[in-house]
Amino acid sequence: MDDPVELRRRVAEARVARLATIGAAGRPHLVPIVFVLRDDTLYSAVDAKPKRSRKLQRIENARREPDVTVLIDHYDDDWTRLWWARLRGRARVLDGGEEAARALALLIAKYEQYREAPPGLPVLAVDIDEWRGWAADA
Repeated sequence: MDDPVELRRRVAEARVARLATIGAAGRPHLVPIVFVLRDDTLYSAVDAKPKRSRKLQRIENARREPDVTVLIDHYDDDWTRLWWARLRGRARVLDGGEEAARALALLIAKYEQYREAPPGLPVLAVDIDEWRGWAADA
């Protein structure tokens, strides 16, 4: 996708992404996330959906190895509507503070589900340093 404004628009409007972190043994760890984009930072938080633990592998991986990749894509049976975006960056784990509070407010504004069951800390912030994308309609 050659138009950076269109790439950012599609990413910002997307509802789900996949986050890839690097595990302790050097293996990739891939999970779906919901997120919000603010400038060149993507935010995701721990929500109330059932999990085995509040100590999530993606958070622990990001603390140890902050290089991450996020994939956002759109599938349609009409293949002229396919597109994807790959964002690479450095993750920061926000355990509190003003930036975390702002990120949580942005997530609550984007996702109606969070208005009834707000996410909590920690917040994962990904400072994006590489944007790549492709679209069938480009």
